[in-house]
Amino acid sequence: MGKRKAPKVIKKGKRKRKPKKSSERWKKYKIEGNIAKPTAKFCPRCGRGVFLAESKNRWFCGRCHYTEFKSKEEREKEQTKEKEKKVKK
Repeated sequence: MGKRKAPKVIKKGKRKRKPKKSSERWKKYKIEGNIAKPTAKFCPRCGRGVFLAESKNRWFCGRCHYTEFKSKEEREKEQTKEKEKKVKK
């Protein structure tokens, strides 16, 4: 008879850290003169410094899960802006 194979041992310990995508907060401000003005919306619950993520039909806070839905007028404005950008390219 043949020899038995030893079971494989799974080593446990520190795992490699996966790199996270940066928040790119500098892209959410516009500089006018000496003043930096925010272009994105802030969360009304969390306060200034916490931006709302923008989706097609809503704004969402990833920290406190606050959600604000867009009106039809706001959605139509965004669609016309996107069409104008495509025409310019």
